[in-house]
Amino acid sequence: MKLAFLSLLALLTASAHAHFTMQYIWINGADQGQNVDIRVPPNNNPVTDVTSTDLTCNVGGLSGAGVGTATVPAGATLTFEWHQHAQRTGEDAISGGHKGPVQVYIAKAPSTAAAFDGQGTVWTKIYSSGLVNPSSQQWATDVVNANGGKHSVTIPSSLPAGQYLLRAEIIALHVASTYPGAQFYIGCAQINISGGGSANPPKIALPGNYKPTDPGITINIYNNLQSYTA
Repeated sequence: MKLAFLSLLALLTASAHAHFTMQYIWINGADQGQNVDIRVPPNNNPVTDVTSTDLTCNVGGLSGAGVGTATVPAGATLTFEWHQHAQRTGEDAISGGHKGPVQVYIAKAPSTAAAFDGQGTVWTKIYSSGLVNPSSQQWATDVVNANGGKHSVTIPSSLPAGQYLLRAEIIALHVASTYPGAQFYIGCAQINISGGGSANPPKIALPGNYKPTDPGITINIYNNLQSYTA
């Protein structure tokens, strides 16, 4: 019993330090460079308070001053790349113990992306993947890790032209059985969509839409979970 406890403690200690950040975006397969057009947080720690404005674009992410804005054609494929540290090799992109969903949101800026703080009912979810295979307990994070820290999304061709914040989110649920426990890893990129259409999709607020009692936020994933509610 003591050995099992110490093994669990070691696992939890290791997991506590295996944090990560979004460090690259790719546009139609073209690598834009490390931290280019991304609002870079001060460290790789997660956000755990769903009521905090840090939930929007991570710590210090309400302003994009000094951050570039990438031009993206409507309908393009955007790929996000995450890593624990400022390196692409030598370690897993995401610690294998960090299980959870991967989601992507987008919000149109009233003027420029750099000046947009992302507050209010402005976000539309354009991608979500959670418990991929219940029988093997494979999560979206496992797929990202197997792909070198990458996951992709198609920018809807129906979105109007203009500047946007593009928000990628990974929720690590390894200690989410009580709140606050779920770890939100958030990366925001600034993009300028060219072309496009005239869609006006449904929107939510971040923070605002997530609640501590949501089944996708406070959850025990170690009880042969068969489904996940994002």
